[in-house]
Amino acid sequence: MNFIDECVIFVRAGAGGDGCVAFRREPNQPRGGPSGGDGGNGGSVLLVADPQLGTLYDLSYRREYHAPSGEAGQGRDCSGKSGQDLFIKVPVGTVVKNEHDEVIFDFQTKDSYFLAAQGGKGGFGNIHFATSTNQAPHKAEPGTEGEEKTLRLELRLLADVGLLGYPNAGKSTLISRISAARPKIANYPFTTLLPHLGVVRLPLSHKKTNRSLVVADIPGLIEGAHEGKGLGHQFLRHLERTRILIHLLEYSYDPERDPEKDFEILCQELEKYDPKLAKQPQLVALTKMDLTETKERYPILKDAFAAKGIHLYGISAATGEGLDVLMEEAFLQVKRIKETLGTSIP
Repeated sequence: MNFIDECVIFVRAGAGGDGCVAFRREPNQPRGGPSGGDGGNGGSVLLVADPQLGTLYDLSYRREYHAPSGEAGQGRDCSGKSGQDLFIKVPVGTVVKNEHDEVIFDFQTKDSYFLAAQGGKGGFGNIHFATSTNQAPHKAEPGTEGEEKTLRLELRLLADVGLLGYPNAGKSTLISRISAARPKIANYPFTTLLPHLGVVRLPLSHKKTNRSLVVADIPGLIEGAHEGKGLGHQFLRHLERTRILIHLLEYSYDPERDPEKDFEILCQELEKYDPKLAKQPQLVALTKMDLTETKERYPILKDAFAAKGIHLYGISAATGEGLDVLMEEAFLQVKRIKETLGTSIP
């Protein structure tokens, strides 16, 4: 299944049924008075968060959703049947925007729902219009139209940790090592074209409690990503939900590439895309420590980053070197953030 993280849909609620004009005509009540029932209410359209969904794939193939209308009222005081509400399932993490690109709802929990379009109200039948001076009203209300809206849906992954870095910095290899996720891995740029989520399970604590993190592998970013270059802001938005970022760097013989320069460029991209994102807590790690040239360069780079007040971790997804220390620190940082926000962590 393809990963679809944005789509536009049109929703229309059902119209309310018309009220009825009717009179009783029974043998023992030849002038029994008005008996026209009310019209039924139109069905509403609601969006509902479904934790089983991980993409907007299904919604991308069906763009229009119409809820049924209410039935008209009938004689003998019978009201029309109301239209059933239409429920549309969306993944947790979906943001709903209106035609003006304003956020009108954000699905952050599995139990949340959003009334996208209100059904029309059924009209009153003539039984509501009888008075002492008008005992046989020939009047009833029409039902009102249901709401209709064009909505833009954007899926933003919900993860504790977001992996950030240039293409081929080792993000996919890392997430495949620390979790059960299996992204495509190859030695060429932009191997990862879709975000991946992986659950990292850390060793049990002394309290024998399970400890885990949800990690997102975001496709590689390059200079100009905030303007849409490379894979651009199409995937930058997935970093907005993460608690912390792990910035992965690699040492390369390419004279135009330097770990310090790469770090500064991508930090600038975060700042230009969203200043709040740039202020998120970050851990910085040099990958591919199994390579001789990287291991030799690591002490120099570690001192350079230390001068900036940044601890540079050295890791290797191939051998597992340094991964336990890095993920333990990530877990502790996420734990502190969640405790500050009053939420729990497993």
